[in-house]
Amino acid sequence: MNYINEIAKLIKIQGVEPCDIESSLTTAADSSFGDYSLPCFKFSKALRQAPNAIAARIADGIESAKPDFLESVEAVGGYVNFSLDKKLFSTLTLGEIFQRAGEYGNSDEGAGKTVCIDFSSINIAKPFHIGHLGTTVIGAALYRIFKKLGYNAVGINHLGDFGTQFGKLIVAYKLWGDADDIKKRGLKALVDIYVRFHKEEEQDAGLTARAREWFLKIERGQEEAVALFNFFKEVTMKEVEQTYRRLGVTFDSYAGESFYNDKMQPVIDELKQKDLLKLSDGASIVDLSRFDMPPCLILRSDGASLYATRDLATIFYRKKTYDFDKCLYVVAYQQNLHFKQVFKVIELLGYEYHKDLIHVAYGMVSLEDGAMATRKGNMVYLSDVLDRAAQKSLAIIREKSPDLKDAEAVAEAVGVSAVIFSALINNRIKDNVFTYEKILNFDGETGPYLQYTCARCHSIIEKALGAFAADGSQAALYPSLAEALKSADADALTAPDAYEVIKLLGKYPDVIRAAKENYEPSLVTRHLIDIAQSYNKFYFDNRILDERSGVKNARVAITAAVKEVLKNGFEVLGLRVVERM
Repeated sequence: MNYINEIAKLIKIQGVEPCDIESSLTTAADSSFGDYSLPCFKFSKALRQAPNAIAARIADGIESAKPDFLESVEAVGGYVNFSLDKKLFSTLTLGEIFQRAGEYGNSDEGAGKTVCIDFSSINIAKPFHIGHLGTTVIGAALYRIFKKLGYNAVGINHLGDFGTQFGKLIVAYKLWGDADDIKKRGLKALVDIYVRFHKEEEQDAGLTARAREWFLKIERGQEEAVALFNFFKEVTMKEVEQTYRRLGVTFDSYAGESFYNDKMQPVIDELKQKDLLKLSDGASIVDLSRFDMPPCLILRSDGASLYATRDLATIFYRKKTYDFDKCLYVVAYQQNLHFKQVFKVIELLGYEYHKDLIHVAYGMVSLEDGAMATRKGNMVYLSDVLDRAAQKSLAIIREKSPDLKDAEAVAEAVGVSAVIFSALINNRIKDNVFTYEKILNFDGETGPYLQYTCARCHSIIEKALGAFAADGSQAALYPSLAEALKSADADALTAPDAYEVIKLLGKYPDVIRAAKENYEPSLVTRHLIDIAQSYNKFYFDNRILDERSGVKNARVAITAAVKEVLKNGFEVLGLRVVERM
């Protein structure tokens, strides 16, 4: 049940739209005041009444014909506070979790709507480094969230496979490269010669001209240039796909910048036709000065295209191909101005869907010792970060659980999930300094803490209800849990600490929707932490397995529901379930 929606239906305020009432309802900040609250201050002017009088009238009207799901409706000052019937709410919430299992929180609100999500967008022949962590895992989480809500989500890896840097790499390869070394060492070998090129270029300006010539050969389809470019691309994709597999990230399209090379001219032609393209010092621009923005550069003075040119062609192609309802760009906040300019050009061209273009900005990931730069060679490969996190996890696990079976597999799951979680725990716009000690803490607000809570729940359920199904799933237990719920002790379900856990479980579908609305996966990670912390308090304060039948059934049902919602959230975020740690 969508309780906010149901409560909103009960409230009638003359001159106020039902949607405004629903949007005004909030979760009560203090549980002693109930579960939901309606502040009446905003209605005071329209009704020409004091907020407390409006609240009292609403409460009296609902209390006289209160539905079963409400325990009480009370006016306090200028607020109407609603308390749910705790037993009914608890049994309905737990029952729905057991009934829907992995589909808990799913909806069909996005049926028939398409959302394109441009994320990760690694560069060919450059390292897949820790700086790509944010865009990759935030974009993947949003992709899964939209899928969960019934949208047709299209994940796009807009590869950086166009530009003079490929001419530089060809020159470097022909001067110092070795095919066998590149096949053996992959991207590290390509980066080595790329870094060397930039060092040599400082002393030999002729290298720059040669690089431009080779890139021009790529653009014109010259056989050797294209063959070398494809070789670099093959080496890159082979290596990065391994990292994507470890992260559990997939894409529906790898159409990169080069894909749009023959799709830019129609955009340029349309800009000319609509008198938007102006000359400035030989370059072709769209003047955005009246919007307090620098000009959007479309063509350089030598006729070469730029990022904006290709991004405009990309938008046209995606609208025509996918007819998107929204197109998201998960790109660092340093590109705020770029996207404002490009989206404004789409608006000036007269396309209403400019409102559906969303820059999902995120903060930067850095290491304790500072920034990174490919040209200088001080990059930290994401694969190396995942390796080290897994190794450190293994050392911790062997110390804490020396007899654990499949310790290496568990360590891989814990280490990789810890890295993913580190990029999702905070508001996406916040910069993040990455430290292994912080992300691998089993007691803090971390991935390992969530996984350990999930493993604790698994152990309790296994002891209470016997071995799991032969296929390893918990689904076979749900009929037993649903049956146990019928005989669960009502007081055990509605005790303050138990009810706090159940309220958080019941709120999970709302959190999924809020994460979609705000393009903010951290709302899900924070909520999972809240669930885990609330459950662990419940666990330490209550006996579970050695209680009388009705109490045991209630507490086992809560434990099983916690595990199911944590698993559900793990799937959304890309974390891995670990059943023993």
